Amino acid sequence: MPKLNIFNSTVRYLLFLSLFLFSFPVISINAQETTESEASTTAQPSTSSIFSIEGGKRLMDEADKAVDNQQYDLAAEKLQSARQVYNQLSNFYLQLFNSFTGLDNGAAESHRKKALETGIERDNATYQLALVHRAQDKPELSIPLLVQIVTSQSPGSGLGKKAYEQLLEIGFVDVPFTPPGKGDNPPVNLPPASNEPSNNPAPQTPPTDPNAPVTPIPQVPDSAPIPGDSQP
Repeated sequence: MPKLNIFNSTVRYLLFLSLFLFSFPVISINAQETTESEASTTAQPSTSSIFSIEGGKRLMDEADKAVDNQQYDLAAEKLQSARQVYNQLSNFYLQLFNSFTGLDNGAAESHRKKALETGIERDNATYQLALVHRAQDKPELSIPLLVQIVTSQSPGSGLGKKAYEQLLEIGFVDVPFTPPGKGDNPPVNLPPASNEPSNNPAPQTPPTDPNAPVTPIPQVPDSAPIPGDSQP
């Protein structure tokens, strides 16, 4: 009996030891996999957020699908959201550009490009929203959006030119844009030359009264302090 008890105790001890030893690699592997998954999740850029350039593009794509299905209310909602996202991103990148200018030119240039890119996308979303309002027969909502685009961009080319043409079609403006050309500048009236008599009479010096009292000139004391000079 004692030998059997010793044998049983030895078997139980070996089983316990094997289970105890084999449990460590499993725990370490699971911990390593969890750490790697967390690291990969942290390293990836947050493209799922709506407050990003990719998020604004998704809103624009959803708006295009809504326009194709003639769901103009939904399209207007998506375009308004995209417009707000791009406007805030452009302002934030511009602030970063101003902060990094003179300190890190590489970072400043990157922020400047993103501010320009998001600003263009903002104007594009604004223009598409104005067209949707026109499709809804709501020109009163399109006019301020189109004016904003003309103000943001040049009315002579690109999106600014298209926005001004929309204002012309709506009837808000009645003068088409005419590009400046040679000979369109008004004549400039040049002043007369120095050897030509001027039409304007020369100013006359008012006569002085010899009997008028002379105003005395105030005397400056010798000890007057000089501004910015410290006294001993």
